[in-house]
Amino acid sequence: MPARSWRGVFFGVFVVSLAIKLVIARTLSPFGDEAFYWQESLSPAWGYSDLPPLTAWLIALSERCFGHGLLAMRLPFLLIGALIPWQVGAIARRYGGEVERWQAATFASLLPLVGSLGVLALPDVPLTFAILLATQGLLAALDRDRLRDWALLGTGLAVAWATHYRAAMPMLAGLVFLLVMPRGRLQWRRPGLWLAMGIAALGLLPIVLYNVSAGGAGVAFQLVERNPWQFHADALVQPLEQAIACTPIAWGVLLWALWRAWRARSQPPFDAVAAIAGTFVVGYFALGLFADDIRFRAHWPLPGYVLLCAILPPLLRDAAPTWRRIVHGGFALAGVGLATGFVYLGLAASAHGATVLSDLKAFPSLFTGWRESASAVRMAAGPEDILVADNFMLAAELRFELGGSRVVYSLDSPLNVKHGRAAQLAAWGLDEAGLATHAGQRVLLVVDETALREREVKAWLGSVCVRVVVSQPLARVEAFDGRRRFALYEATARSRRGPMGNPDDCVVWTNAYRTIQALDAGAR
Repeated sequence: MPARSWRGVFFGVFVVSLAIKLVIARTLSPFGDEAFYWQESLSPAWGYSDLPPLTAWLIALSERCFGHGLLAMRLPFLLIGALIPWQVGAIARRYGGEVERWQAATFASLLPLVGSLGVLALPDVPLTFAILLATQGLLAALDRDRLRDWALLGTGLAVAWATHYRAAMPMLAGLVFLLVMPRGRLQWRRPGLWLAMGIAALGLLPIVLYNVSAGGAGVAFQLVERNPWQFHADALVQPLEQAIACTPIAWGVLLWALWRAWRARSQPPFDAVAAIAGTFVVGYFALGLFADDIRFRAHWPLPGYVLLCAILPPLLRDAAPTWRRIVHGGFALAGVGLATGFVYLGLAASAHGATVLSDLKAFPSLFTGWRESASAVRMAAGPEDILVADNFMLAAELRFELGGSRVVYSLDSPLNVKHGRAAQLAAWGLDEAGLATHAGQRVLLVVDETALREREVKAWLGSVCVRVVVSQPLARVEAFDGRRRFALYEATARSRRGPMGNPDDCVVWTNAYRTIQALDAGAR
């Protein structure tokens, strides 16, 4: 197809995707991590126990400009996510023409993880943007050796460091290029490289400042607490995860592009892209065999796949017509995958849609129940009541729904440690130690009975009564045929945790157990 046709296809995909993302962004309840990032934005700092500061800073800036709300929280991420296909097109244009530019931008837009970027306020959006920005700077610097291009490389890396600890991967990818590729080895003596590294180091300052003040809490979570650092065979399914995330044919095509780039590594830009994208794809697979095995990780190698989209069009110029048709068909199917993802998120945004997904065995539990629980809290809470949730996620979601001025404490749930939020809650004084300063005062306790795995529920719910003095049940919220269950209790804050007793003596567990039994009986 001529450039004009590809440009039309790209703009069609781009405009429709952006419109859909805007609708979803203003209606879909926050994902649990999103709500916590929003809560972090209420207390701007150099960093937090889970992330460097940029995600929270973006949310804080947007809400300062546009007020509190779903769209205001997500707007910076929508805008940054919309820039990513344009970055891919700019890289392709540097080594091709207008056809390659719009082809590459279209391929990137159709990948489900790229096309949906920005619909949620997550750090992967600015992280992907920053890595592409750094790559744009590197490729330009390799061609022209101008200080402003090296500065662009450093700026991209600095933004990546300010966004996520996973900025270590583009640093490693750059090192691989500098060590392995002949053109990379020539850069060591260029002053521009060291200018770029100096600018990149500025992005490390927030991480250093936070971890010095917090006793290394952020580094401890990212490098130690969340990772077993031992081989786990279940991680061998990562290629299947990647194939599903990219859609199978598109994933196979991108791996073909990586192989072709490696074979053509004597030519620019294939040497740089092969080193960088290859490090992301292969490096994250190797890391995943030993690292975090309980969280979603399909998005880790995303920047590598995005870069491969940029070099795919020139590789297709000499390909057989049949292969080109397979590639175009594969990305058309990727577009179907993107549309399916939008349908899922769109359905999850409404109670009726969530019920439909529940019937299809695809219940969106992480997006549902928050409005219903917050509504019950509004009805039950008095102005002087201290609000307490049984885990960090529920606390953040309630605070988002109720507004930032209403403080919500969190009990010391295992979820707080698992997700690296315990240290941050302690720093804010919103954990059990902070609640103890209100000993003897009335508490409205909200419990998410569906937050933990079935085998963990009894031990946790049975321990709630030693954390606060539970007086009586106040209300229950059961939504979506019991898939989301919340219980509200009148309670009193303790000065210290009481002795652990029999879980069956705690009304929080016994009430939850009776509900579970009734639901099981109804299902039969």
